[in-house]
Amino acid sequence: MKRAFLSGILTAQIFLAVALAQPAQAPVEAARPFVAEQTAPGVYVVVGETALSSIQNAGQISNSIFLIGKEAIAVVDTGGSALAGRRLRATIRTYSDLPIRYVVLTHDHPDHILGAAAFLGDNAVFIGHRNLPEALQTHAADYLRHAREDVGADAFAGTRVIAPTLLVDSAQTIDIGDRPLKLEAWPVAHTNCDLTVLDEKTGTWLLADLIFSGHIPALDGNLNGWIAALERLKTLPAARIVPGHGPASMAWPDAAAPIETYLRVLREDVRASLRAGETIREAAAKAAASERGKWELFDDFNTRNATAAYHELEWE
Repeated sequence: MKRAFLSGILTAQIFLAVALAQPAQAPVEAARPFVAEQTAPGVYVVVGETALSSIQNAGQISNSIFLIGKEAIAVVDTGGSALAGRRLRATIRTYSDLPIRYVVLTHDHPDHILGAAAFLGDNAVFIGHRNLPEALQTHAADYLRHAREDVGADAFAGTRVIAPTLLVDSAQTIDIGDRPLKLEAWPVAHTNCDLTVLDEKTGTWLLADLIFSGHIPALDGNLNGWIAALERLKTLPAARIVPGHGPASMAWPDAAAPIETYLRVLREDVRASLRAGETIREAAAKAAASERGKWELFDDFNTRNATAAYHELEWE
């Protein structure tokens, strides 16, 4: 744990220049709470909008979760702007005044992490996959620049990239008071820093962006690795899961079927293009076309997914 803590501190220093470029103070007006759904006793989900980040949604386009134990609260993913984070924190305070002890960042994508600054005043431990610091170091400046453009200056004010201070190498359990939470770091799949959280008390598994529902998956890691991760995930039991994008609760392992189908179709279509000697542009134009009507935001992400798949699979 000491090594992980020191790694997080060093990474925080790396981000200092980026953080200083952001507004030091968030707007003083009170943040309006979100509506949260209780998916199991003590497990609450703020369902993100299936959309691209915008001024209207302040970057709350992925699911944010908080779990209330007997002693403290854990937050899992914080939304895509400082305003989204403040609204999430305000939502939590409508349910409990217990201290917020942990903030878990399931991977590096901005819609999951850019609300984290709202929890700095809670002196929480920020937790992430062992690869998260490097991923944030690589992408932080771009994430912040695009977020400012997407959500607007008011929602963005106070937004910072927060480095984790506790890193998970494989698996680790934290407790918020008669509520053990198992954290598991996964090999490269959706990203190279995917982290899941299992609430052992209720059997609720927070799978973050390893599972998308409705919103087309976004490939930013390894296609073969993601399919392999889904195969392993399906062998493990859970009373219910919470996806990174989609409803507050889904049956398991049924929830894996649509995304697994999409990823396998994408893989087979790109492989067929490679066998036919087609260019990356030709492959991307038609890969997974049969899946178009099954996913929202298909045209916003599928070409990018196919391009990433092409670069990966051409070396098979």
